[in-house]
Amino acid sequence: MDAQRRRFIRLAGGGSALAVLGTYYLFSDDCTRVAQAQTRPDGRPRLPPGQRVHKALKPMGGEPGEPSLERFQLRVHGEVEAPYTLSYADLLAMTQTSLSVDVHCVTGWSVMDAKFKGVLMSDIAARAKLKPSARHVVFEAAHGYTSNVPLREALGPKVMLARELNGAPLPRTHGGPLRALVPDLYFWKSAKWLTGVRFVARDAPGYWETRGYHNHGDPWREERYG
Repeated sequence: MDAQRRRFIRLAGGGSALAVLGTYYLFSDDCTRVAQAQTRPDGRPRLPPGQRVHKALKPMGGEPGEPSLERFQLRVHGEVEAPYTLSYADLLAMTQTSLSVDVHCVTGWSVMDAKFKGVLMSDIAARAKLKPSARHVVFEAAHGYTSNVPLREALGPKVMLARELNGAPLPRTHGGPLRALVPDLYFWKSAKWLTGVRFVARDAPGYWETRGYHNHGDPWREERYG
């Protein structure tokens, strides 16, 4: 892992401000205390250890992909019986779901009740007709970025391909026009600027996973580093 990024993660977890792309963002200590006192339906604390609450998503960098909705394409392929490619219009024609979820960045910030809208991964998978050999999902993004998620978690009820944030089109700085949303894993797993969803038989660690990040990324187990 890049030494500067590792230092950034360590400092972010211990301070009251987070530096992102040259800008400082304050944590909300009141919101953090409220979240720490709450429990999820699965019995886990609502706020994972080492996290502090922000009121809005923070842009975490990366190289944006194609912004044109007219040229947008999402390829769904791999261990499937019926591979397909979606235009943005095709995506809009699929069932749209709205979710309110908590998201947790490996750098130490969390946002509670972020509102996303898009297509559930379970619907993407059902249309593709997965083969029994499918065991993992690789989210493919602009410029060769990938992230890997076990199939069971990728098809969870709150995992989606998100195109809206808080009632507006997903901003380009947050992965628009389309990003993955895997809220129960650290947010780097929710790849921005999606170009494809690939179902695979064998795990295929992604960009950050091959650079020192944990292969799984569970915030409640603090699976930050490999």
